[in-house]
Amino acid sequence: MNGVRIDKWLWAARFYKTRSLATEEVHKGHVQVNGADVKASREIRVGDSIILLQAKVSRTVIVMALSEQRGPATIAQQLYEETTESKKLRETEAERRRLSPEPALSIEGGRPTKRDRRDLQKGWGDRWSATLKDS
Repeated sequence: MNGVRIDKWLWAARFYKTRSLATEEVHKGHVQVNGADVKASREIRVGDSIILLQAKVSRTVIVMALSEQRGPATIAQQLYEETTESKKLRETEAERRRLSPEPALSIEGGRPTKRDRRDLQKGWGDRWSATLKDS
């Protein structure tokens, strides 16, 4: 086997749950082979470098083996090897997300209740009328 379509390989390597999802991600430009954007029909070979963008996290993997069939996760992990720089970057991003404050905590009162919304709407009657009053 000389080459395999990138969408089939991404599906077989278990980066994406379905082949159509893998194809969509390739078309969106979230997958690069050897630093270049590709189409889903691009054939990859052993030794190619693939950059994936998954959930806003970039991963760089080297193709170690080819497969067109999806198998168990233990076999799928043997199809690629993640670079050490990619691993370090993912770990630092995960740590940064873990330590960052929850955005919802910056809202002091939270969402307004039904009573709060009624109180907000009470004072708007005369001030915001679309009709003009005679003076």
